[in-house]
Amino acid sequence: MTFDYTQIFDYALLLMMLAVGVAVIRLKNLFAIVMLTGVYSLLSAAWFVSLDALDVGFTEAAVGAGISTVLLLAAMLLTARECEPVSAIRHWAALAVTGAAGFALFYALPDMPEYGALSSPVNSGVGMEYMMRTAEDIHIPNVVTAVLGSYRGFDTMGEVFVVFAAGVGVALLMGLSGRRKEGVDE
Repeated sequence: MTFDYTQIFDYALLLMMLAVGVAVIRLKNLFAIVMLTGVYSLLSAAWFVSLDALDVGFTEAAVGAGISTVLLLAAMLLTARECEPVSAIRHWAALAVTGAAGFALFYALPDMPEYGALSSPVNSGVGMEYMMRTAEDIHIPNVVTAVLGSYRGFDTMGEVFVVFAAGVGVALLMGLSGRRKEGVDE
């Protein structure tokens, strides 16, 4: 068994994400919380890149750290900057739910295939077929681009429509329709 030194980088990123998550839980200032969630998204994007999931990493950086942070900052303008005190019972309930979810994830961890194993479902099923056929079928060297733009083209177009509709909905909810309320500016 060989040791992969990139795992040290992965563990460091996971520890930083854990530290940021704890800081988000402990803070009361909403501006600091929004900024730290952006940092959390950037760290997770770096982790996805470390796991060779470049497309997921770039999406997380753009949507998680970029658009989500801007939307949360805009939403923060419509509400208070400080959160109201929460009872200790709700903290313990949240800790219990988080602990149960973490336990379930660690319980399932041994059933996962070894990272990068050729016998894993990712490397032996349809994914390997895409890897083998993409160059002949589509003549695009990037398999991820070929899968998203060609094999799953209609699915990707539907996802774009959903994201666009969500963006329009958020803009309408935030009052960015261009109309001003009567009597506000006059």
